[in-house]
Amino acid sequence: MKLPPLDALPLAIELIRCPSVTPADAGALDTLGAVLKGLGFSVERLPFADAGTPDIDNLYARIGDGSGAGPHFCFAGHTDVVPVGDASRWTVDPFAATLDQGWLLGRGAADMKAAIACFVAAVSRFLGECNGRVPRGGAISLLITGDEEGPAVNGTVKMLETLSARGEVWHGCIVGEPTNPHRLGDMAKIGRRGSINGTITVTGVEGHVAYPHLADNPIPKLLRLMSALDALSLDAGTDHFQPSNLEFTTVDVGNPATNVIPRVASARFNIRFNDRHTGASLDALLRATLDATGIAYALDTRTSGEAFLTEPGPLSEMISAAVEAETGARPELSTSGGTSDARFIARYCPVIEFGLVGETMHKADEKVRVEDLERLTRIYHDLLRRFFRL
Repeated sequence: MKLPPLDALPLAIELIRCPSVTPADAGALDTLGAVLKGLGFSVERLPFADAGTPDIDNLYARIGDGSGAGPHFCFAGHTDVVPVGDASRWTVDPFAATLDQGWLLGRGAADMKAAIACFVAAVSRFLGECNGRVPRGGAISLLITGDEEGPAVNGTVKMLETLSARGEVWHGCIVGEPTNPHRLGDMAKIGRRGSINGTITVTGVEGHVAYPHLADNPIPKLLRLMSALDALSLDAGTDHFQPSNLEFTTVDVGNPATNVIPRVASARFNIRFNDRHTGASLDALLRATLDATGIAYALDTRTSGEAFLTEPGPLSEMISAAVEAETGARPELSTSGGTSDARFIARYCPVIEFGLVGETMHKADEKVRVEDLERLTRIYHDLLRRFFRL
């Protein structure tokens, strides 16, 4: 079966016109699913719910040998987007998918609906040259969530658990996050730092500021605890990661009065950490450091993602070679930036992030160059050819 090659731009426009602000889908997955079915993919929806978090719909599409004996490549991403923010700062309708002087503007253009369109266009071209069949008894899949910009509870992590439990095995994955700082081909992400949020709370005794002996002010104690954490030297970085850093984000006493010693004081902080640590090891280090002060405190921590690394190897070489063939230069292999759903995928197979230019992601007038959609499609197509050894 000879399949017609697709261009990414029309699908990118359709997807951007779906106002899929997390947790809304707004028709984005229906749009994507219809195109993939036309290419011969089996398409299923994987909705998940969890108490206290929004219900989320997700999509998994697969084409190829169902035995799992051959190589299986996965494209992963998300169709949900962040809110538009102050609409008056946009010069276009955020969900109109406006074309203007070589740019495609709209919420999700960079992060990451246009990259998903490039996934589909690349696969259509690859299947077209393979007569509609994945070579070497292999498979290609798209794992698309509607929960990346939200709590990330009912999306990729649950999809992977469900699919793996029924026997799905992946051998390589590209996540289409906007990894490039300025130009297409600048950077691919081979890992990300982990993130842990913490809150320290000190409880004292409230009282009149003129009678401090009748009160117990928690603020000086909190400051001593903060100083102890601020003095921590977590590490000096690694071969692939920058040093871990702890940053305080707020200090709160909730005290509107000028003549009252407060009863409670708290401080929140975040640690971005490399692969020398885990969330559990940092929690233990924090408690040991605070215990050493002799001050009574309460500490609550939450790890939103562990550090992960796909060591430079076959997958990074394939994407680097594909990028170089298109742009003339090899991308920097980086672990910079915040967390992404690649942190979940790394538990199952080698994963690398590579997408469009991210200068305008989450900003007003988010945009990508139209020519970059075709160039990224060619990179993804080349990657598939290398992965399946055509």
